[in-house]
Amino acid sequence: MAITSANRLELLQIADAVAREKMIDPDLVIGAMEESLGKAARSRYGAEYDIRATIDRKTGELTMERCRTIVEEVENQWTEVTLAEGKEIQADAEMGTVLSDPLPPMDFGRIAAQSAKQVIMQKVREAERERQFDEFKDRVGEIINGAVKRVEYGNVIVDVGRGEAVLRRDQLINREAFRTGDRVRAYIREVRAEVRGPQIFLSRTAPEFLAELFKMEVPEIYDGIIEIKAVARDPGSRAKIGVISYDNSIDPVGACVGMRGSRVQAVVNELQGEKIDIIPWNDDAATFLVNALQPAEVSKVVLDEEADRIEVVVPEDQLSLAIGRRGQNVRLASQITGFDIDIMTEAEESERRQAEFNARTTLFMETMNVDELVAQLLVSEGFATLEEVAYVEIDELLTIEGFEEAIAEDLQARARECLDEINTKAIEKAKELGVEQSLFDYEGLTPQMFAVLAEDGIKTLEEFATCADWELAGGYTTVEGKRIKDEGLLEKFDVGLEEAQTLIMNARLALGWVTEEMLAEDAEAAVAESEEDATEAEA
Repeated sequence: MAITSANRLELLQIADAVAREKMIDPDLVIGAMEESLGKAARSRYGAEYDIRATIDRKTGELTMERCRTIVEEVENQWTEVTLAEGKEIQADAEMGTVLSDPLPPMDFGRIAAQSAKQVIMQKVREAERERQFDEFKDRVGEIINGAVKRVEYGNVIVDVGRGEAVLRRDQLINREAFRTGDRVRAYIREVRAEVRGPQIFLSRTAPEFLAELFKMEVPEIYDGIIEIKAVARDPGSRAKIGVISYDNSIDPVGACVGMRGSRVQAVVNELQGEKIDIIPWNDDAATFLVNALQPAEVSKVVLDEEADRIEVVVPEDQLSLAIGRRGQNVRLASQITGFDIDIMTEAEESERRQAEFNARTTLFMETMNVDELVAQLLVSEGFATLEEVAYVEIDELLTIEGFEEAIAEDLQARARECLDEINTKAIEKAKELGVEQSLFDYEGLTPQMFAVLAEDGIKTLEEFATCADWELAGGYTTVEGKRIKDEGLLEKFDVGLEEAQTLIMNARLALGWVTEEMLAEDAEAAVAESEEDATEAEA
């Protein structure tokens, strides 16, 4: 493989042809050639030498040099020299100067030539993979068209022009089957750089795929006049999208449906007949939920924002419609609103309210020793606990018809007496369970709370300070896509997440685990992060 004047230009032609075929920079190919030729020369002269090959970009002429670097102390005599030795070769040499000695032309031989070829091919493959990754990494979130190249174990390999993409079987719509050569349209979900090359993962089941299809079909969405705020899908069966218009003269639902349903039908056809409910977005969660449950009619909505839960009451004849086939309608409505939804009929809600009314009535009758009529009057006016009766402003009790000042004072006295008795028993129980004085001295907890905490093994202020807010206030855990309720230790005392956080942080402050300065810094960092997220969202 001697490089003669006859084939110097051929090197450049080969480099140019390879670069065009692989769509990479010709300099990368020539650089790979230089590296491979240098490696081949080292196999001939000796691997300990630093031999560099250079190909002239215009003439194709190959030059080879042995390089040595000037250093203070020589560790490798083959690649390094001292300053004194360097000055003998080059008078103006200084520390760090690289001295080069030209080498004569050589015949590399078959093995060296084969090694050089492997280096070139490896470098070209690496450059091609890098080019593919650079091309697709910024296209995540786009829809791409391709042709099915092959199907492996249910996974569809798609030719996307300058690479291959994978459409996994769990990302295919139900009943969907592709054959080699079929055209396919999918959403670029993820691009990963791996050793074997960039891996492009596609999806036809992602909610974003539906949103991007509407963007292609509805010019108002592409222009930003209409925005898709939320999407929920049961791929291949049904979907719901929430849309809002920023132009009062344009109906967002009508624009997405199109003339005679032409726009939405184009999306439906692409998604194998998936039915799509287009819902007007509303910032009020309850109103949006009512829209999301269409075509069912809703009688009443009770929203619990802290628990991300909504209670919906519907007429008896609307229950099956609200729930949908196999719970599909309520499940999609839950996904698009982000709330857990409890649906009940008007009769069921009436029964539940009556049961709550009776339970509270019985509570007041048994604890305060009042007759049923008085207890019912208290419940009817919204009183639910002894604490509310004991510590409410007396004027609120006087607003109840038939309640005079003497009666109101007597009721409050009975409620306080009962609470004192309950608290005394709770303190005794807490002491029996081993609650230490450090926890009793902590402000913010009631005697009944001490007893409940002690039953769970929390008996010192240190143990209380290690609790998580959800342990006290309760919360929800998602298991296999279902939200499961976690009961909080103090949840029955109406302790919410925010109050639980305050109680725990105050305990840590009292113990000296944190300082006011640390909390202030954390608060500032949280505000800065939220502002940054808001800026990114606007962008």
